[in-house]
Amino acid sequence: MTTIQIISDPICPWCYIGKTRFEAALEKRPDHPFEISWKPFQLNPNMPDEGMDRKEYLERKFGGPQEAVQVYSDIVKAAEGDGLSIDISLMERTPNTINAHRLIHWAGLEGLQNEVVAALFIAYFQQGKDISAPEVLVDIAESAGMERAVVERLLATDAEVAETRAEDEKAREMGVRGVPTFLIDGQYVVTGARGTDFWVDLIEEINAISASGE
Repeated sequence: MTTIQIISDPICPWCYIGKTRFEAALEKRPDHPFEISWKPFQLNPNMPDEGMDRKEYLERKFGGPQEAVQVYSDIVKAAEGDGLSIDISLMERTPNTINAHRLIHWAGLEGLQNEVVAALFIAYFQQGKDISAPEVLVDIAESAGMERAVVERLLATDAEVAETRAEDEKAREMGVRGVPTFLIDGQYVVTGARGTDFWVDLIEEINAISASGE
């Protein structure tokens, strides 16, 4: 198997788009060799625990209201091109994602990471939910097949907070500055929301090398 660690943040729209394009390739090539896991990266590691008003956040990040509108207009168009919807009108706050990353980690222990990551993207980008809120995360966990009461208890503790921040810092030390970043077999790096054809070609190349015994 070929391992792929997808370094991402559930409030990153390009991670949402990149996941969709990547998975479209996996559907086209079900003989893919990938063993997939998700790793944390916080776009805003210094975000207050309670998050912040999204309009204020975007204007600060992109330099003003017009710039923010232009950037997200381009993102929405790209998403629509891949059959995704992003409802900006519902997104009132930009959350701190440490709790969401903790949930993704716990989901991995149960083999449910992809389901939880998908649900986080939908909750945030399509439903405008605050994915830092424990009650939202518990609902997501349960919908993915996790034990509601267990997740509820874990979120009330500091379990995996230090470990999640350490993983984030490890990614930065490796040179990750933006997401999504795909780390293949721990040594090859693919950055950005690559197109489906890129991943199909890569799968075919890896399978060919494997078949030749190289």
